[in-house]
Amino acid sequence: MPSHRLTRPTRSGRPRSAAADAAILEATRASLVDLGWSKLTMGDVASRAGVAKTTLYRRWAGKNELVVDAVAVLFDELELPDLGSLAADVEAVVLQFAALLERPETRTALMAVVAESTRDEALRDRIRNSIVARQKRLVLQGRERAQRRGELPVEPDGEVAARTADLIFDVIAGAVVHRALVSAEPVDTDWAQRFTLLLLSGLGSAPRPGSAPAERAQKPGGSV
Repeated sequence: MPSHRLTRPTRSGRPRSAAADAAILEATRASLVDLGWSKLTMGDVASRAGVAKTTLYRRWAGKNELVVDAVAVLFDELELPDLGSLAADVEAVVLQFAALLERPETRTALMAVVAESTRDEALRDRIRNSIVARQKRLVLQGRERAQRRGELPVEPDGEVAARTADLIFDVIAGAVVHRALVSAEPVDTDWAQRFTLLLLSGLGSAPRPGSAPAERAQKPGGSV
């Protein structure tokens, strides 16, 4: 009689180690601070992380992808607290964001990938997908919470709601990054409160003719 052997399924490759990934990303950030973008190499990162260079290339195609992921995990630390009001929630996450940008590894890595992305469309797409798209969760979470409290109106049109979320993210992220990294000015409690007031109340300017119904334009104090 023919013998029947039990065959085990073959594995396509080694499973990824979360500990190894964390060590590699930490080593990447350390290399950026010590060496800068131009001198950072996959070999240096591998040596610092205590892994073979082939291990890096199994996970990342090159240093562009590696550095973006090293930055992305830092931004994943951001959380939107529930402090009872939209204003308090926004102020808290702004201060959290600013504190993250004060860390040398965040500041160096973020500025490096943004500068490099001006010449690399694929890198720009990776930044959008790995950092920007993931952090829009904070906007969506905060808006949904504020709508449940009755602080913000519900936008029934999903497309309009998505554009609004994009705009809110751009305003908050752009203002904090510019203040902290470009102007190099402090993002302290006073600034966060004034910024939040401006964000939530608007500039108080009357809309341009034809941009809003007449009855809205006639409301006192620039209210909407």
